[in-house]
Amino acid sequence: MFTTPRFLQGIVPFEGRGLEAPFTLGPAFAYTVPAAITAQPLYFRGGNSTDGLICVILQRDGAPMRYFPIGARASVHVPLRVIEDLPPQTRIELLLAAPVGLSGTVVVDVGIVEL
Repeated sequence: MFTTPRFLQGIVPFEGRGLEAPFTLGPAFAYTVPAAITAQPLYFRGGNSTDGLICVILQRDGAPMRYFPIGARASVHVPLRVIEDLPPQTRIELLLAAPVGLSGTVVVDVGIVEL
């Protein structure tokens, strides 16, 4: 079976707007499964440079799919393989939620494989 890896990754500075007000990390952190293809998220890795808790949200077709809380000056690695398939035309996007006024940098890396 031929597979193609895809990655949503980068280092992004941010300023929090409130844990209840997530915002997009930008166009580089969105992915739409091509027609006639199925994709699987493989893993999520994230790091937080701040002294407070932040949360990265994996959104699927406009609704939260998974929440990844990242503690103060901490990192997280969550294997996602075999959780679920993403059918053709599914759109996923990474959002960030952080307390109002909290500023810093988040490092994210999401691995996806097209099957």
